[in-house]
Amino acid sequence: MITACLTLLAACLISPAVADEAPGPALIFCCNTENDLYRVMTAGGATYRRFDTPAEAVANAPQGSGVLILADGYPHKTTPIAPETFEQAAGKGLRLFVEFPSALPGMEVGSPRRVGLERAVVASDAFGPELPRLRIVGIHDCHFVAADASEPHLVAARVAGFDTAVFGLDNVKAHPLLFEHPELPLLVSTTKLSQFVTARYTPQDAMQAVWTMVLEWLRPGTKAPELAWTPAVRPTYARDEPLPPDAARQAIVRGIDWHSSARMLVHESWAEKYHEYRRRGIVNPRDPIGPAPDLAWPAGDGRHGVLEGFSSRIHYDGSQPARWWLRSDSNGESALAFALRAELDGHEPSRRVAANLLDWLYFQSGLYHNDPGRADFGLIRWAPDSGSLYADNDIKIILSCMGTAALLETDRWDEVLLQNIVANYRTTGVFGFRNTLNDAAVRRDGWQHYWRARTITYAPHYQAWIWSAYLWLYDKTGYEPLLERTRNAIRMMMAAYPDRWRWTNGIQQERGRMLLTLAWLVRVDDRPEHRAWLRQMADAMERSQAACGAIREELGALAMGRYRPPQSNAEYGRNEASLIQECGDPVADLLYTCNFAFLGLHEAYAATGEPQYRRMADRLAEFLVRVQVRSEAHPNLDGGWFRAFDYNRWDYWGSNADHGWGAWAIEVGWTQGWVPTVLALRELDVNLWDLTKDSRIARHWEKTRAVMLPEDEIRLPEPKRVEHAAHEKPVALASAPDPRYPAFGAASLVDGRLGGADHTDPEWLGFHGMDLEATIDLGEPMKIQTLGANFLQSPGVGVLLPKRVEFAVSADGERFEVVATVEPDAAPGEDGPRTAKLEAKALRVQGRYVRVRAANVGALPAGHRAAGRPAWLFVDEIMVHQN
Repeated sequence: MITACLTLLAACLISPAVADEAPGPALIFCCNTENDLYRVMTAGGATYRRFDTPAEAVANAPQGSGVLILADGYPHKTTPIAPETFEQAAGKGLRLFVEFPSALPGMEVGSPRRVGLERAVVASDAFGPELPRLRIVGIHDCHFVAADASEPHLVAARVAGFDTAVFGLDNVKAHPLLFEHPELPLLVSTTKLSQFVTARYTPQDAMQAVWTMVLEWLRPGTKAPELAWTPAVRPTYARDEPLPPDAARQAIVRGIDWHSSARMLVHESWAEKYHEYRRRGIVNPRDPIGPAPDLAWPAGDGRHGVLEGFSSRIHYDGSQPARWWLRSDSNGESALAFALRAELDGHEPSRRVAANLLDWLYFQSGLYHNDPGRADFGLIRWAPDSGSLYADNDIKIILSCMGTAALLETDRWDEVLLQNIVANYRTTGVFGFRNTLNDAAVRRDGWQHYWRARTITYAPHYQAWIWSAYLWLYDKTGYEPLLERTRNAIRMMMAAYPDRWRWTNGIQQERGRMLLTLAWLVRVDDRPEHRAWLRQMADAMERSQAACGAIREELGALAMGRYRPPQSNAEYGRNEASLIQECGDPVADLLYTCNFAFLGLHEAYAATGEPQYRRMADRLAEFLVRVQVRSEAHPNLDGGWFRAFDYNRWDYWGSNADHGWGAWAIEVGWTQGWVPTVLALRELDVNLWDLTKDSRIARHWEKTRAVMLPEDEIRLPEPKRVEHAAHEKPVALASAPDPRYPAFGAASLVDGRLGGADHTDPEWLGFHGMDLEATIDLGEPMKIQTLGANFLQSPGVGVLLPKRVEFAVSADGERFEVVATVEPDAAPGEDGPRTAKLEAKALRVQGRYVRVRAANVGALPAGHRAAGRPAWLFVDEIMVHQN
């Protein structure tokens, strides 16, 4: 690989702005002819004297010239420079730049070491405004020799930040990387800065500023030539470069062919490597990063699965290690991308790979639980070394399987696909939410435990896409509970936006995950409210869509972030994290946001015909086509999509704080599957909903439902129902209920269902230490005879009846007239648990709007075991009767 990189390097270089050495002191090189800096500076015809040893370079250097002694042995061997060579240089008035030295005059030089989480940081003003103090520079796989320098220009330090060390360098162990010798005209680089093309140092503008400073230091008063080079790994197209008519089709083919060219598709001849690496300890099962597959190995056809992709670490030779994991999601979701490529151009090998991947996953991998007698039947483990059962993992497989089956015109996976959807549905709680589960817990507790649970998790990353499967299955079977439970969860999620959303790496990706589900909700239940929710998500994302089509990452409130940006230097690299440090950093995330939003926008336009969604998808498509990786030096990266892209610099750059899937990660399935998938859907002028509309999966529904959702197991206590004039009318709350007791949102107050005398009944809305104020729009003026509300009293758990309830009516929703005030017939807390209907009768009033205010008793009374703490107020229905 290293030899190939060096051979191809010449194609990656552009000459400096001058053809001959600029006037002024001579510039002398000591390096081999393959050195990146030397090749860049001589590529266009400029000539510089070059020598093989430091002694020769210094001996032949003219008086007062600048000499670069570069590190040919890096990183395995330091650069030896004899003491007399330094003495001779001083005597001739030479200015020396030395890299990775074995020794320095009058200074102690330590043994070489390799950075861990440290990054290069600018520590002085030496580079001018182009590279200010505290700017971060990507010197990948930096090896350096330890040296004590009091005023370094560059240091290696573990710092947080996008491109600036936002918490500074105080109280951080900083290792000098570039400094001036305190007594000699000697500029020391303790690492190899001249590896910048091969090792893909980044951003490019930062490296240009570094070399401008070095070259002008070597020749004071002389302007450095403007160095320019084509990076060894780069975007396929420039920002404004005209795209060929078939650019998207090329991107699809290259994106799919990447799986073979990178040897991600495991071949039977080296399938045992996967297990051998673990046995020999080369790959840690918990963090399975190891050598990239040898390009001399044959590529597989899907029968043995597909590896996860490339880690974000970049080695000193520009290569990247692979992630040796046969993940279920990466394998399952890749099938659709291959099937679509086959549909696009008739590529039969891709068709076979698509089928083989799903066969491997469902029938051969052991990841799919196929025992109907176990509670985890139908669920899929995330990976061979994991017992985690993620709904957001399974849904990507589900969507891919339904689409692949349609394209290949087969029903071979219909039963396992149905079982997979139902397995997730039956471990979804009464409100429609599902947490990440694990095998051991599901087998211990039984699926019924999760079916009846009051789970609420306002995190679209983990919740939203699986809802799309329930909506799709409802469309195929007409099974009403699929729609009811899912629609309620979506309603609650949208009511919680944005303040109560738990975001993962950023809130932008949470919005992106909602698009698909909301689009498919419109497909099965087309209401103005549902279209408005979809538009709300798209509007928020479009405000962050750059002119080039990139969707800028955005953070929510830090307290609500699961994988927030590091909040100290010490946090950097410890957990999964965002690519940005703060809102406004110009980065698009192709692993968590752009890829999934792309499908959502595509399906949203198909469901609604709204031009906004097509416009956003068109711009995003062009961006994704442009930033696909192009590399002759690294053919196993060519055709991939990295996670991070800085659309201002037009470079692959972002905070690499994420300890698993950082800025330069390439992920099979997540990016390498969904980006080509949506591009291909666009080329074929089809959408996933319509592509799969003729699925015959419903043939297996009754048999599967009888086994997996038996009536006696799924039946919940039937709530008492009440008819009244406010049934399902719009209702607004002045304050949201406590998230622990949200019922089914504000709409629960007018759904006609009454809760039992149990605070865990899902019908109750709970207000902790707060009053209730609800306003109902009856739609038109009507005569009102009775107004009432139903409350719970359960003193043992601190739930008390209100002190009083005030009923008011209005004709316009602005001016209200209080028509009655009602108090309970017994002091709050005297008995229970029981329900109590507080009513005002014989009102004989007229109005369109009804307002109900219920006053919480405040603190729990003396004598209660939690006296002095806030009391709960529980309500489940507001009733309006005309007679």
